[in-house]
Amino acid sequence: MTKILLTRHGHVQGIKPERFRGREPLALTERGCAEAAALARRIADGWRVRKIYTSPMDRCVDTGAAIAKACGVAAEICDDLNDIDYGAWQFKKFAYAKKDDPDLFAAWFATPQLVRFPGGESLQDAAARAANALRFVLARHARDTIVLVGHDSVNRVLLLQLLGLPLSAYHRLDQAPCCLNEIDTDGSNVCIVRVNETHHLDRLAAKTGRSKKSI
Repeated sequence: MTKILLTRHGHVQGIKPERFRGREPLALTERGCAEAAALARRIADGWRVRKIYTSPMDRCVDTGAAIAKACGVAAEICDDLNDIDYGAWQFKKFAYAKKDDPDLFAAWFATPQLVRFPGGESLQDAAARAANALRFVLARHARDTIVLVGHDSVNRVLLLQLLGLPLSAYHRLDQAPCCLNEIDTDGSNVCIVRVNETHHLDRLAAKTGRSKKSI
């Protein structure tokens, strides 16, 4: 049985006000670096990690590097964990996207499984990549504990696949920055132990005076 600790990168610009961040090259903010450090301590204290795989985006690579340092293991880039390609909507504010193409914007929230972003990907594309990443991990780590550092979108579609839910349920899941999901699986059997856990960030939320929901 493989234990997968699935997480999202730390805080970056473009989360509030909301933008379609995707593959925009965003660095971790000071807050994001603190979140990554807190997550790294949580993982190092709770599990014996064998390997870390990250999206190629710097915000994930840097979050993975913090975890790798705390756990004393190597981190490796996995291209299939990359964020969804929003194409022409890349880094566009939600408010502007809604104004430019209200029908497509509304469809994204009502029927996300039917949307392909102009010049970009669909959820099916992201789901196929997430499945490739999962197959890769299970083939190499049959009895290991590994960490996957991804994005809001790729994490959601991966969790939907593991839960046996359709892509139409995409917006029913939440993935906060540096949240923790724990999954035990051998490819055939799946046990979801935790989803979107952020207790390790409580002190940071108290220091900023904002709840975790505000990010």
